[in-house]
Amino acid sequence: MKKSVHTDCSSAMLPVRDAIDVISGKWKLLILISISSGNHRFTEIQKSIPKITAKVLSNELKDLEQNKLIERKIIEGYPVMIEYNTSSYAETLGDVIKALRDWGINHRKKITGK
Repeated sequence: MKKSVHTDCSSAMLPVRDAIDVISGKWKLLILISISSGNHRFTEIQKSIPKITAKVLSNELKDLEQNKLIERKIIEGYPVMIEYNTSSYAETLGDVIKALRDWGINHRKKITGK
């Protein structure tokens, strides 16, 4: 019987682990929120997120692009411009982000008493 419980637990953990691997970290969700709020250029994104360094932002953008959550668009001209947009796949995180926001609001109230 214990083996079945362990198997059930493992099968529940794997998809959660996959999701956490994609959106974990201090910056990824903040970057997605920034881009979806209209900040499409690197400097706009960086300015909208306090304390994020250019190196960290660059690495996080690459990870988000590899996981198909954002799309990088090169705009030819002088100088060449690069814009980032959330993908349609990123929209599937909408309910997750809303749930995290709501939980965060409630958690802050519980901890601070406000």
